[in-house]
Amino acid sequence: MKILSYKILFCLVFLSNLSFAQTDPDIFGKFESKFYTIDGYKINVEVLGSGDPIFFLPGGPGNSHDYMQGNFGQYYKTNTVVFFDFLGRGKSDDAKNLSEYSVENDVELIEKLRKLLKFDKISLIGHSYGTVPAQAYTLKYPEHVDKIVLISGFHSGAMWQANCDSYNHYAKTHFPEKWKQVDSLHTLGYVSSQEPLKTLYASFPTKYVYYHNTKIKPPGPNYAYRGMASDVYVAIIGKDGDFDVSGSMINQDYRQQLKHIKAKTLIIAGRYDGVSTPEFAVQYKLFMPQAQFEMFENSAHNPYLEEPEKFYTILNKFLEIK
Repeated sequence: MKILSYKILFCLVFLSNLSFAQTDPDIFGKFESKFYTIDGYKINVEVLGSGDPIFFLPGGPGNSHDYMQGNFGQYYKTNTVVFFDFLGRGKSDDAKNLSEYSVENDVELIEKLRKLLKFDKISLIGHSYGTVPAQAYTLKYPEHVDKIVLISGFHSGAMWQANCDSYNHYAKTHFPEKWKQVDSLHTLGYVSSQEPLKTLYASFPTKYVYYHNTKIKPPGPNYAYRGMASDVYVAIIGKDGDFDVSGSMINQDYRQQLKHIKAKTLIIAGRYDGVSTPEFAVQYKLFMPQAQFEMFENSAHNPYLEEPEKFYTILNKFLEIK
């Protein structure tokens, strides 16, 4: 009888985690936009649920909130979930001046939203670039952070540069014919945000960088939305950011400070990630030994899509969701 009860309990736990792993096709319809005026701009915010608040920070920089909502929106069942579009992204207003797009301003927007929504402490789940403001916010406002989750992240501008170098090496060695054209344009002084180099560079097959299983299709809403704002990317990463990272990103470096973070932290990496490569992702073990580090052996940049059952089992346990 006891063995049977354990089996039943295991099945219930497995099915609970599986339900989080399955994308709800109607998840986008459950959220409603509310616009808050912050520093003269309308910022799109979508809040649902009750319980401890979680802010979700998308990548890019330049992505809208939508893909995070598609993969994590179901947490409204256990928490208050907050999805929003940073300035210049998604449904939020564009900045009047490109200099307003920066890591520092993204951090301050998180803090202003926390105050507007009247939360004392928040948890942060960042993916890719979203891990950058997540770390910067935690270091600047530690008293307001409960937990942080860093998925396929970056601990410094130096790491971002190193990963660009890694990707370019792969592109050069696997697509030498096309790389010869890229190199010629770059030698002539064209930068990666400038035509015709911009279009040529973007034509490299890159799905393998983001997915170990390239057949995966990420969930998205069935309405038109601005998924990526290239002007934001250029402002934060630099006009030649695919080769020479500059902008606000190059000044970010949390490596010496990470060991002082008191908030409970989960760091997730993918073995085949071509964006946040394992060579540098594993350095978090050195810089932040107090964190829980998980390597996903069959994933690239999006482990929540490639190994969902394992991913949500670990995340639910970390968030203390029963």
